[in-house]
Amino acid sequence: MARDDARALVEHYYAAFNRGDWAAMLACLAEDVAHDLNQGEREVGRAAFAAFLARMDRCYAEQLRDVVVVASDDGTRAAAEYVVHGRYKATDEGLPPASGQTYVLPGGAFFAIDAGRIRRVSNYYNLRDWLRQVGA
Repeated sequence: MARDDARALVEHYYAAFNRGDWAAMLACLAEDVAHDLNQGEREVGRAAFAAFLARMDRCYAEQLRDVVVVASDDGTRAAAEYVVHGRYKATDEGLPPASGQTYVLPGGAFFAIDAGRIRRVSNYYNLRDWLRQVGA
């Protein structure tokens, strides 16, 4: 996979996220995808990622803006930077109570890509900043 193909794959992944099209997001992933949660554990597998998306959909309404994607020349690695515009709509386990608080938060992710699919996605954002914005 070339650099442009890797960029297009990640851009498609984020476009699907912004549409709330979880099936299209999942189609971008390898069956055994490794998902590194921000300040959390690694989850493995497309089924675990689908459960993550269901939790995200229940607890958050988010759009990613100003998405910039870069990729290695050989297309095996990519990175993205973006700004999350969100609303905390239902309390997520272990986090402060939700009451519709809004937030704007810079974030980023790193990807490993193989055979036209995302094999790893590692997400990063400033949890303290998010907690401050939702009034924790």
